[in-house]
Amino acid sequence: MIDSIINYSSIASLILGILFILIGSIGILRLPDVFSRIHASGMIDTAGTAFIILGMCLQSGISLITAKLIFIGIFIFFTSPITGHVTANLARKKGLKPISNNKGETL
Repeated sequence: MIDSIINYSSIASLILGILFILIGSIGILRLPDVFSRIHASGMIDTAGTAFIILGMCLQSGISLITAKLIFIGIFIFFTSPITGHVTANLARKKGLKPISNNKGETL
């Protein structure tokens, strides 16, 4: 009984992670500027990876593998915002500006 609950929740977590990664990948391809694409890549890093790591932790049980997966998740959780911030600062320094609407206001 408990094994099937763990298996179903693990599968649901993996599917949810895959959906976040697919949606974020489509966002990277379709969004108009680098600043919008940074948001999509952040979704992939935080939400998609977190759900996939959670699904793998549920499958591995309490073991050394789970501890390693948790450390990988913590590392990604802290490095993803830093890379997004550095990318946005570099784009700003290179003179890129966000896409604006018809009224001349930046979105």
